[in-house]
Amino acid sequence: MSYALSFTATDPAALWAEAAEAAAALVAGEPDGIANMANVAALIWQAIPDLNWAGFYRFDGAELVLGPFQGKAACIRIALDKGVCGAAARLRETQRVEDVFAFPGHIACDADSRSELVVPIVADGRLIGVLDLDSPHPSRFSAEDQAGGRGRGTFGPGWRSTGPALVGKVAAALAS
Repeated sequence: MSYALSFTATDPAALWAEAAEAAAALVAGEPDGIANMANVAALIWQAIPDLNWAGFYRFDGAELVLGPFQGKAACIRIALDKGVCGAAARLRETQRVEDVFAFPGHIACDADSRSELVVPIVADGRLIGVLDLDSPHPSRFSAEDQAGGRGRGTFGPGWRSTGPALVGKVAAALAS
């Protein structure tokens, strides 16, 4: 099956809404988490402008482990006390960083990255992983991007999203 994805919105809120709808369609009925994460990473790469990395890190109970992504080769393992991804996972709070070089403990997996948005994915109080977006442009991510990427970022019983956002559409993919 092929997918012809087209995104027409120009403002961030509408673009994230289009991406969330497309993500829901991509993962519908597919039980394989790796396949779903791969497709969603590709969708984000296609839909969201000015990125140099888009993908997932899965939490293995001790640290974050690289999952499907689009972009340059990446750090394979990230401790929860390191970098923007580690902070998002440890604090279970979205991290929107305008200048990654000003972030204490930043990990330079890609020296071209200048700003970052990392959304923790939590289900029933349990950390599942993070969605990580990097840009080569300082201050690339807005409050609208943050809201569109995360919604409320937590999921209740049965993996129902408690917020209308892209992460809510792919929680089942990370839980698999």
